[in-house]
Amino acid sequence: MAIPLASSTISMIQRIGADVADSAEVRAEKFILTAASLLVIAAAAIWGTTYIAFHELIAGSISLLYACLMLVGLLNFALTHQHRPFLLTQLILGLFIPFIHTLVLGGLWNSSVVIIWALASPIGAMLFFTPKQARWWWVAYLVVVAVATLSHPLIERDNNLPLLLRRAFFALNISSVSTIALVTLNHFITQKNEAYRLLRNEQLKAENLLLNVLPQEIAEILKNEERTIADSFDGTSILFADLVDFTSLTAHMAPKEVVNLLNEIFSHFDALVEYYGVEKIRTMGDNYMVAAGVPRPRADHAHCLAAMALSMQAYLQERCANTGTPIEFRIGINSGPVVGGVIGRKKFVYDIWGDAVNVASRMESQGVAGKIQVTRATYELICDDFILQRRGTIPVKGRGTMETWFLVGLKEAQTHERISTA
Repeated sequence: MAIPLASSTISMIQRIGADVADSAEVRAEKFILTAASLLVIAAAAIWGTTYIAFHELIAGSISLLYACLMLVGLLNFALTHQHRPFLLTQLILGLFIPFIHTLVLGGLWNSSVVIIWALASPIGAMLFFTPKQARWWWVAYLVVVAVATLSHPLIERDNNLPLLLRRAFFALNISSVSTIALVTLNHFITQKNEAYRLLRNEQLKAENLLLNVLPQEIAEILKNEERTIADSFDGTSILFADLVDFTSLTAHMAPKEVVNLLNEIFSHFDALVEYYGVEKIRTMGDNYMVAAGVPRPRADHAHCLAAMALSMQAYLQERCANTGTPIEFRIGINSGPVVGGVIGRKKFVYDIWGDAVNVASRMESQGVAGKIQVTRATYELICDDFILQRRGTIPVKGRGTMETWFLVGLKEAQTHERISTA
């Protein structure tokens, strides 16, 4: 019973002054302001009635008038949906009404330190205004307290409230305002922790996104340094893979089907990249580029890339057997020195340059469907561990004729294990 009642009460408060155009932040502000105003109206009415009951008519009238003014302001806010004028009015009244009560009831002690209620104004300003604006409300509060303290000898007098009631009011004033301060502090701490949590999540997302785009070593440099990233690597191998007859293959496929096909194949290639510890450089349409030995130098760069190429070929053959759809790639590999780095400051990617890259691209473009073509540079690095079939010399654009080989397989089964765990 209590939970539905609380829920309906909160829902009712949220509807006061609500506007469909309100942002989430404005809705939260309006809810806090309305809930706090209803509590203060109730407290002011109780205090005022109690004062009058003990013949403190002026103090009681002030409290009841304060409650009425707040009620009128709340009704106006409910009609106009404009909460800022209502907020400003309440903060001003909340600052000076306790001061007036202090004067009327005979000073700080005889009024049960009611001046402490003025602290609610700078607390409210912290909730609704900027920190700079809230500081001025804090200064105003200090001025009001200072004036009340300095004038205490002049206004001190006894009043009609029994000593026991004064002590009870003293306890209520201190505990109520302390509760408001703690609730507000808890609100700020909760918001801070939530902001930090969201910030950490966004930072993690950004780092993961950066690591999906760039090698970890390069990402760390970009996060911590501002410099041009360009390094030379003497021992590298580069692989290009291109889908054969892509245009005719996809001529009768919907665009979404084409994307799904490439995503399926390249996602498997990505898994092989991670498995063999090599670096994916980029994809361009149906072309896939991988390198080994950059940006982490490794002695077995040609071996691991050759093993990956064989795994790519095995996957495509298995996929064809399962789906009945023949998908063939031309794959080319070359080894040699390159320069790797990041160019520019927007939409940057890690890329590699050099004659070795150009030759690797020619090995793919002038290769054979379903075959892995390698240069002599790669052949000399892997010939002891892999089976290679000599193709002979072929004309290569920009390089004349070159001797090439087809990578067929591994010479020994244990070689695959050695390479994949290197």
